Amino acid sequence: MNTVTWIFTGVLAVVFTVSGVAKSTMSRDRLIATGQTGIAPFPMPLVRAVAICELFAVAGLFAPWLTDTARVLTPLAAVGLTIVMIGAATSHASLREPKPVAANTTLLALAAFVAATRFAALT
Repeated sequence: MNTVTWIFTGVLAVVFTVSGVAKSTMSRDRLIATGQTGIAPFPMPLVRAVAICELFAVAGLFAPWLTDTARVLTPLAAVGLTIVMIGAATSHASLREPKPVAANTTLLALAAFVAATRFAALT
């Protein structure tokens, strides 16, 4: 189970690093052109804030668990990413985009799995 959790954590880290960097550096038009259409209904300051939260969550997925310092932050980071994916899926659903909703739901499931397994390992 631990190996699967680390694999899922790695997948989440890659996806959210790419997403966070893109959303924190690209213009609205470029983000939409590259497929980040879910940002369309939101003001750019909010998009940028979410991007920074995604990048902090990536660090939170690894650093506390690996250093054995404040390990509860790792499952909390995964819960945060789960919440982000609920928002993303809702946004894409309102735009009637089924493929992004499916991708968001998959990432949501991975983040929820990581949160559950890491919370369980705390006890």
